[in-house]
Amino acid sequence: MLKETAENSKKDKINLKKSLEDISHQIRTPLTSIIIMLDNIIDDQKMDEKTKNNFIREIKRNIININFLVENILKLSKLESNTIEYKKENVNLITIIGDSIKNVSLLCDLKNIKIIVTGEKNIKILCDIKWQIEAITNILKNCIEYSEENQKIYIEYSQNNVYTKVTIKDSGKGIANKDLPNIFKRFYKGKNSSKDSIGIGLALSKAIIEEDNGNINVISSNKGTIFTIKYYK
Repeated sequence: MLKETAENSKKDKINLKKSLEDISHQIRTPLTSIIIMLDNIIDDQKMDEKTKNNFIREIKRNIININFLVENILKLSKLESNTIEYKKENVNLITIIGDSIKNVSLLCDLKNIKIIVTGEKNIKILCDIKWQIEAITNILKNCIEYSEENQKIYIEYSQNNVYTKVTIKDSGKGIANKDLPNIFKRFYKGKNSSKDSIGIGLALSKAIIEEDNGNINVISSNKGTIFTIKYYK
């Protein structure tokens, strides 16, 4: 027992070291970009306004990415350490989906993407609504990231005696087969990921869904990706 405890402790330290290295890498890259751009603005007092404004917009984008990364790391850490007090209640699924769509509306507008929802309005699930909105929002962000402009994302939901099912389907470039087994791992970025991808949103979604007695699976091809969520009764 002592040997097993020592081995587990060693594994935990190795995992913690790897996680800290991953976090450090994810934060260091945008910070380096910010520093370089600020140095350019400071050193070049005669920089034209257009170039300066482009630098400022890029700095803001990087700061938003860092903030998103830190927030999601904290949320994921709370989930894994069981320090969250869930307020579970029967919630209309359409409310969760609707609020999640609102959270990604600006991203949809940028790429002219429409989200189409079908399902019965009276279907409910037992969950913490705030965290489930977080989970669905992150999945939608992933679908938008992999989609080209002027496409559609479809959300369908239904219920039977065993579970409530939600499918989220895009028509994007898809996820490579070698990436599929890893996309729910924290900090994992597939070869088709955008440069702004952090690789933590889907890991967070999976942890949240499993906390509410659910599971999530994904299939993908070069014609799109389908996420299937099942909340068991």
